[in-house]
Amino acid sequence: MPFPANTPTVDDLPGLGLQDIAQLPVELLAILQRDVDERIKRDKSAKARLDGALTVRYATRAAEERQAAGKDTGTIRFDDGDFTVVADLPKRVDWDQDRLAAMVERIRAAGDDPAQYVDIAFKVPERKYAAWPDAIRAGFEPARTVRPGTLKIEIVPQGGDQ
Repeated sequence: MPFPANTPTVDDLPGLGLQDIAQLPVELLAILQRDVDERIKRDKSAKARLDGALTVRYATRAAEERQAAGKDTGTIRFDDGDFTVVADLPKRVDWDQDRLAAMVERIRAAGDDPAQYVDIAFKVPERKYAAWPDAIRAGFEPARTVRPGTLKIEIVPQGGDQ
């Protein structure tokens, strides 16, 4: 179905109210949804390429500047022409969970409160919870809260589930 020349495009969406967009024909909503998804995919690809090029251009210099500053990670700044390049290498720390659990037990055995030293969290994967026998699930039920996630709506042509 052809749409009039004044039909909103993806570029028009930020200036339109939600109610106005919601009232558009479903065929147009499907087209806009597809166009936005394609734009996002294209923009993510462009960002990845640009970030890769910036890494090629500046990674060595950033590593040299970071080493000169005596830093393994963190943010450093240096000039390139009339611009300041800000290169951030975040610190990513991973903890061995089994060793942490052993340390927590040692702290507890020594009479100290492990909560003074570490954050302790328990998690139950939903897949495991669903596989438990009813009796075990019933015991854990009071500690479980289920909240809905974010609603996602996709418009697909009938007969086209992909």
